Amino acid sequence: MSTEGKEKTEVPAAGAPGLAVAEVLLHREFRHLKSSWWWFLLLGILLVLGGTIALLFPVVTNVAVMVVLGVTLMVSGIATIVAAFWAGKWSGLLLQLLVGILYVVVGMQIADTPGRAGVVMAIFVAGFFIVAGAFRIVAALVIRFPYWGWALLNGIVTFLCGVVIYRHFPQCALWVVGLLVGLEMLLHGWTWITLAFAIRRIPESAA
Repeated sequence: MSTEGKEKTEVPAAGAPGLAVAEVLLHREFRHLKSSWWWFLLLGILLVLGGTIALLFPVVTNVAVMVVLGVTLMVSGIATIVAAFWAGKWSGLLLQLLVGILYVVVGMQIADTPGRAGVVMAIFVAGFFIVAGAFRIVAALVIRFPYWGWALLNGIVTFLCGVVIYRHFPQCALWVVGLLVGLEMLLHGWTWITLAFAIRRIPESAA
C-alpha cells in the first residue's frame, strides 16, 4: 500500500517540469501571435479582395490561372531535366527526362492556348465533383459516422455542382475555373480575418 501511494505521488512530480515547459512555450506562441495578429488580418483582406475580383471577372481569372499553370509546369519540367542531368548516370535518368519533357510540352500547350486548357480543366472538375460527391453521399449513408448529416449535405452540394458544370458544358468552361478560384480565395480570406480577430481577443493573462 505504501509503495502504491509513493508511486501516485511521484508521477505528478515527474510530469510537472514537462508541463511547465509546455506552458511556457504555449505562452510564448500566444505572445508572438498576439503581437502579429494584423499580419493575418492583412493577408485575409488581400485574399478577400483577390477573390472578389476573381468572382467579378471569372473569364479573366480563368485565363490567368491557365497561364500560371502552364508557366509552372514549364519551370518544373526544366528543373526536372536539369536535376536529372545533375545527378549523373543513374537508373532513373531516362524516366526523369521523359517526365521533365512532358511537363515542358504540356506547360507550353496550356500557356499558348489557355482557353482550350480551360475547357479541359472544366470537364475534369465536373467529373471530379460528380465522383467525389457520390462517394461522400454513399459513405455518409452507409457508415453513419458522427455528424454524418453534414458530410451528406457536402456530398449532395458537390455532386450537384458537378452536374451543373457538366450540363452547361462547354459554355461554362470560360468561367468555371475562375469562379472556383475566386470562391476559394474569398472563403480562405474570411477564415484568416476571423482568425486574426480571434488572436487579437486573446486575454493578456494568456498571452
